[in-house]
Amino acid sequence: MEELKEVGESRQYIVIKIGEEQYGIDIEFIDNIVRMQHITRVPKVPSYIKGVINLRGEVLPVLSLRLKMDLPEDEITKNSRIIILKMEQLGMVGFIVDEVKEVVTLGTDQIEKISHGNKEEKTYYISAVGQYEGGLISLLDLNVVAAEKK
Repeated sequence: MEELKEVGESRQYIVIKIGEEQYGIDIEFIDNIVRMQHITRVPKVPSYIKGVINLRGEVLPVLSLRLKMDLPEDEITKNSRIIILKMEQLGMVGFIVDEVKEVVTLGTDQIEKISHGNKEEKTYYISAVGQYEGGLISLLDLNVVAAEKK
Protein backbone atom coordinates (compact mmCIF):
# COMPACT_ATOMS: atom_id res chain seq x y z
CA MET A 1 0.00 0.00 0.00
CA GLU A 2 1.36 3.37 -0.89
CA GLU A 3 1.14 6.05 1.75
CA LEU A 4 -0.18 9.45 0.75
CA LYS A 5 2.20 11.62 2.74
CA GLU A 6 2.90 14.50 0.39
CA VAL A 7 1.49 17.74 1.75
CA GLY A 8 -1.25 19.27 -0.36
CA GLU A 9 -1.70 16.22 -2.60
CA SER A 10 -5.31 15.65 -3.54
CA ARG A 11 -7.28 13.11 -5.51
CA GLN A 12 -10.62 13.18 -7.21
CA TYR A 13 -13.31 10.65 -6.41
CA ILE A 14 -16.66 9.96 -7.98
CA VAL A 15 -19.25 9.70 -5.21
CA ILE A 16 -21.75 6.90 -5.71
CA LYS A 17 -24.70 5.73 -3.65
CA ILE A 18 -25.38 2.15 -2.74
CA GLY A 19 -28.44 1.97 -0.53
CA GLU A 20 -28.17 4.82 1.96
CA GLU A 21 -24.37 4.81 1.99
CA GLN A 22 -22.05 7.03 -0.05
CA TYR A 23 -18.86 5.57 -1.46
CA GLY A 24 -15.99 7.13 -3.37
CA ILE A 25 -14.17 5.62 -6.34
CA ASP A 26 -10.81 7.05 -7.37
CA ILE A 27 -11.42 8.78 -10.70
CA GLU A 28 -8.22 7.37 -12.22
CA PHE A 29 -9.86 3.92 -12.39
CA ILE A 30 -13.01 5.13 -14.14
CA ASP A 31 -13.25 4.68 -17.89
CA ASN A 32 -16.92 5.49 -18.40
CA ILE A 33 -20.30 5.83 -16.71
CA VAL A 34 -23.25 4.49 -18.68
CA ARG A 35 -27.00 4.22 -18.14
CA MET A 36 -28.44 0.83 -17.31
CA GLN A 37 -28.80 -1.38 -20.35
CA HIS A 38 -29.62 -4.96 -21.15
CA ILE A 39 -27.27 -7.29 -19.31
CA THR A 40 -26.89 -10.74 -20.83
CA ARG A 41 -26.86 -13.42 -18.12
CA VAL A 42 -23.97 -15.86 -18.03
CA PRO A 43 -24.61 -19.37 -16.67
CA LYS A 44 -22.68 -20.88 -13.77
CA VAL A 45 -21.15 -17.70 -12.35
CA PRO A 46 -21.44 -16.31 -8.81
CA SER A 47 -24.68 -14.38 -8.16
CA TYR A 48 -22.88 -11.04 -7.84
CA ILE A 49 -21.82 -11.31 -11.51
CA LYS A 50 -24.89 -10.02 -13.30
CA GLY A 51 -23.67 -10.94 -16.79
CA VAL A 52 -22.06 -9.08 -19.68
CA ILE A 53 -22.78 -5.98 -21.74
CA ASN A 54 -21.53 -4.90 -25.14
CA LEU A 55 -19.93 -1.47 -24.89
CA ARG A 56 -18.61 -0.09 -28.18
CA GLY A 57 -17.99 -3.60 -29.50
CA GLU A 58 -16.26 -4.80 -26.33
CA VAL A 59 -17.91 -7.43 -24.12
CA LEU A 60 -17.53 -6.49 -20.45
CA PRO A 61 -18.52 -8.34 -17.29
CA VAL A 62 -20.96 -6.49 -15.01
CA LEU A 63 -20.93 -7.01 -11.25
CA SER A 64 -23.39 -5.95 -8.58
CA LEU A 65 -21.62 -3.95 -5.87
CA ARG A 66 -24.68 -4.52 -3.65
CA LEU A 67 -24.48 -8.31 -3.85
CA LYS A 68 -20.69 -8.25 -3.57
CA MET A 69 -21.08 -6.37 -0.26
CA ASP A 70 -23.82 -8.75 0.95
CA LEU A 71 -26.55 -6.12 0.60
CA PRO A 72 -30.05 -6.72 -0.82
CA GLU A 73 -30.50 -7.28 -4.58
CA ASP A 74 -30.19 -4.23 -6.87
CA GLU A 75 -33.33 -2.21 -7.50
CA ILE A 76 -32.87 -0.74 -10.95
CA THR A 77 -34.18 2.84 -11.17
CA LYS A 78 -33.73 5.76 -13.54
CA ASN A 79 -30.73 6.78 -11.41
CA SER A 80 -28.98 3.39 -11.66
CA ARG A 81 -25.72 3.42 -13.59
CA ILE A 82 -22.99 1.05 -14.68
CA ILE A 83 -19.55 2.41 -13.86
CA ILE A 84 -16.90 1.02 -16.20
CA LEU A 85 -13.58 0.62 -14.40
CA LYS A 86 -10.12 -0.11 -15.77
CA MET A 87 -8.66 -2.77 -13.48
CA GLU A 88 -5.04 -3.86 -13.73
CA GLN A 89 -5.66 -7.56 -13.26
CA LEU A 90 -9.11 -7.81 -14.89
CA GLY A 91 -9.16 -5.22 -17.65
CA MET A 92 -12.50 -3.43 -18.03
CA VAL A 93 -15.29 -4.30 -15.58
CA GLY A 94 -18.72 -2.77 -15.03
CA PHE A 95 -20.21 -2.22 -11.57
CA ILE A 96 -23.90 -1.50 -11.03
CA VAL A 97 -24.49 1.38 -8.60
CA ASP A 98 -27.73 2.94 -7.35
CA GLU A 99 -26.72 6.47 -8.28
CA VAL A 100 -23.74 8.60 -9.28
CA LYS A 101 -23.77 11.78 -7.20
CA GLU A 102 -20.81 14.06 -7.93
CA VAL A 103 -17.06 14.38 -8.28
CA VAL A 104 -15.23 15.54 -5.15
CA THR A 105 -11.61 16.46 -4.57
CA LEU A 106 -10.15 15.23 -1.30
CA GLY A 107 -6.80 16.31 0.08
CA THR A 108 -4.68 13.82 1.99
CA ASP A 109 -5.59 15.66 5.20
CA GLN A 110 -9.26 14.76 4.59
CA ILE A 111 -8.59 11.03 4.13
CA GLU A 112 -8.12 8.57 6.96
CA LYS A 113 -6.89 5.06 6.18
CA ILE A 114 -8.74 2.13 7.75
CA SER A 115 -7.02 -0.80 9.36
CA HIS A 116 -8.84 -4.07 8.87
CA GLY A 117 -8.81 -5.60 12.33
CA ASN A 118 -12.34 -6.91 11.92
CA LYS A 119 -13.21 -8.47 8.59
CA GLU A 120 -16.84 -7.38 8.52
CA GLU A 121 -18.10 -7.84 4.96
CA LYS A 122 -18.96 -4.21 4.16
CA THR A 123 -15.85 -2.62 5.68
CA TYR A 124 -13.64 -5.22 4.01
CA TYR A 125 -14.02 -3.33 0.72
CA ILE A 126 -13.19 0.09 2.15
CA SER A 127 -9.60 1.36 2.15
CA ALA A 128 -10.18 4.77 3.75
CA VAL A 129 -12.79 7.30 4.80
CA GLY A 130 -12.90 10.79 3.36
CA GLN A 131 -14.41 13.82 5.07
CA TYR A 132 -16.29 16.10 2.73
CA GLU A 133 -18.61 19.00 3.60
CA GLY A 134 -19.41 17.61 7.03
CA GLY A 135 -20.17 14.11 5.75
CA LEU A 136 -18.17 10.92 5.41
CA ILE A 137 -17.46 9.09 2.17
CA SER A 138 -16.19 5.51 2.34
CA LEU A 139 -13.45 5.09 -0.26
CA LEU A 140 -13.60 1.73 -2.01
CA ASP A 141 -10.55 -0.49 -2.45
CA LEU A 142 -11.29 -1.57 -6.01
CA ASN A 143 -8.75 -4.38 -6.07
CA VAL A 144 -10.53 -6.04 -3.15
CA VAL A 145 -13.96 -5.34 -4.64
CA ALA A 146 -13.05 -6.86 -8.00
CA ALA A 147 -11.25 -9.88 -6.53
CA GLU A 148 -12.94 -13.27 -6.43
CA LYS A 149 -14.87 -13.81 -3.26
CA LYS A 150 -13.27 -16.35 -0.95
